[in-house]
Amino acid sequence: MASNSFGDIFRITSFGESHGSGIGVVIDGIPAGISIDVTLIQQRLDERKPGSSGLVSPRKEDDKFQFLSGIFEEKSTGAPMTIWIPNTNQKPEDYNALQQVFRPSHADFTYHHKYGNRDHRGGGRASARITAAWVAAGAVAECLLKHTHIEVLSYVKQLFTHQIPENLSLDQLKQIQNPLYCPHPETALLMQQAIEQAVVEKDSIGGIVATQIFNCPIGLGEPVFGKFQAKIGQAIFSLNAVKGLQFGGGFNMSSKKGSEVNDEWILSGSSFQTKTNNSGGLQGGISNGMPINFDVAFKPTATIGKPQQTINTEGESTILQAKGRHDPCVVPRAVPIVRALTWLVLADLWLLAKINN
Repeated sequence: MASNSFGDIFRITSFGESHGSGIGVVIDGIPAGISIDVTLIQQRLDERKPGSSGLVSPRKEDDKFQFLSGIFEEKSTGAPMTIWIPNTNQKPEDYNALQQVFRPSHADFTYHHKYGNRDHRGGGRASARITAAWVAAGAVAECLLKHTHIEVLSYVKQLFTHQIPENLSLDQLKQIQNPLYCPHPETALLMQQAIEQAVVEKDSIGGIVATQIFNCPIGLGEPVFGKFQAKIGQAIFSLNAVKGLQFGGGFNMSSKKGSEVNDEWILSGSSFQTKTNNSGGLQGGISNGMPINFDVAFKPTATIGKPQQTINTEGESTILQAKGRHDPCVVPRAVPIVRALTWLVLADLWLLAKINN
């Protein structure tokens, strides 16, 4: 299976399966002498891990990681850095019923026909379980860029039909104190009720994760095929259940006039900025110094308990009523992953800019 690596300079290679002995990541290109905050890495993993509330998958994984290489006395050595996360709570018997059946809208069918040897236990490489290692790598990227004062904020903007108010202040967006990563308590309660109802109905729901990048230096991103948004797109669309991505004014700009959405430049003291930020902090695929913002749309989880018509590996029609440990909504647990992938892109583009300059 190809395409398990991402990045040009700060490059990660992902390995492992949902129900194998563990998952991991090899990080190449990290300079020597970078202080690695092991507490931060564990904190980021804890934010993503399952079993943390009744609103997500009940699979219990501690996600305690180990460094196998690339670090000495909590500093990077310049050698490839390998992070290993053991799987400790596999229950492959929960997936026996899926061995010969394809879940509707899941990767089961395409993996089976592409490779002919599908790991039905939780989806194997198609499982979001492998993203735990991505989160660990993202925390390493965060360590690399700590001195730059770049800040990445990700949160749940919409879940099912419930969306946070558009006029929330930056302080409000940063005050997230619930497992849904929703910055608006009243909306968070409605979101929680929607997930609980989906569980009762043996169904699933989707939503939108918003991300904002602050203090990003001007000039990150390369012309043409190396655009900032292209790199973000490659990373984000590698994440399970993602169906849409928009920057700044996004799709709403398609029904506007240029005079309505162009970001006019203004002087602010001795510096300059744009009056609006419909470009989402990017122009020509390069950061312009304004906050970079984008939204990621997630579809409802494919595996649900409701009876659905499907086919089996023999091409016969059958009815599937899936069992096992699945998220009724992947959106809250996607927040730390989207943030981690954003850090990976930032680290890669930052190192590339250093080389080019």
